[in-house]
Amino acid sequence: MTEAMAADTPSLDQVETGSTRTLRITEIFRSLQGESDHIGWPTVFVRLTGCPLRCVYCDTAYAFTGGERMAPEAILARVAELDTRHVCVTGGEPLAQPGCIDLLRRLGDAGHVVSLETSGALDIAEVDSRVHVVMDLKTPSSGEVDRNRWQNLAHLKPSDEIKVVIGSREDFDWAIARVREHDLTGRFAVLFSPVFDGVSPRTLAEWILETGLEIRFQMQLHKLIWGDEPGR
Repeated sequence: MTEAMAADTPSLDQVETGSTRTLRITEIFRSLQGESDHIGWPTVFVRLTGCPLRCVYCDTAYAFTGGERMAPEAILARVAELDTRHVCVTGGEPLAQPGCIDLLRRLGDAGHVVSLETSGALDIAEVDSRVHVVMDLKTPSSGEVDRNRWQNLAHLKPSDEIKVVIGSREDFDWAIARVREHDLTGRFAVLFSPVFDGVSPRTLAEWILETGLEIRFQMQLHKLIWGDEPGR
């Protein structure tokens, strides 16, 4: 991790106050889930600040820095105010903050259907088994392909999902090779998404159909509705 990247990820002394581990939060808001098996459900998004990756196509760079430090109890109280069953913990990279694992557990204990959106670059072994994990595989055009933590595949449940963002034909061919190498479609739901304003949806759809593989095409529903408006 470079010094610049490390500076954007809260350290232990930044996220702990006394005996209470706090988390740096960019925003907590209610919207529609735009991706994954939970697409379309009203969902509360808890966006954690900081990320050790710098994907070229990142659409949440505003979450790299800043944010408000909050105790887990305050986060849970805010989520409860929004009175929504589904909760998605996202980022940035939420697992970059040590308190994320405990937050996921507490949300599950509170009766929520919890999902985690993670880059796949950090260890997911300790994530609560109740959490629906949506894990990225980073493609060549992301600029972070070397950060894929392949050991994470052993910790995914059959109900979890792998998401691949496709920005070019090279990305697609790379992803198909990895799908076949690791038998991903035989183990998990695999979702391919086009880079927004990049590869055309029609082109990606045709590429998928040509493979004959059980890969699900998806677009970001929230962007079709609200565009790039933050907090949506």
